[in-house]
Amino acid sequence: MDRKALEQMLARGIDNPLLRYTLGTLCLQEKSPEQALIHLEMALAQEPGHSASWKSYAKTLTLLGRTEAAIEAYRKGIAIAAEKGDVQAVKEMEVFLKRLRKPPS
Repeated sequence: MDRKALEQMLARGIDNPLLRYTLGTLCLQEKSPEQALIHLEMALAQEPGHSASWKSYAKTLTLLGRTEAAIEAYRKGIAIAAEKGDVQAVKEMEVFLKRLRKPPS
């Protein structure tokens, strides 16, 4: 996906959870966690039940050093994914959550 094209869609007034999620993940890939956070927060505001957005949001918070917020985001994401029966998302987020809770060596 082309980030500029997606940002142009947003500038034209097209705004939805999938667009925001995609922009957030692209920003993460491009090492722009601050921008990713903005888009992922909007994705979750628009669709709080989107498991993948919770996972990316928590990952972004982790990259920004906001560990406690990331732990809470993973907890919420796990609960939402479990409620929806998204077993794979639950497993992935549980692994990331466990790593965050592990004390540094």
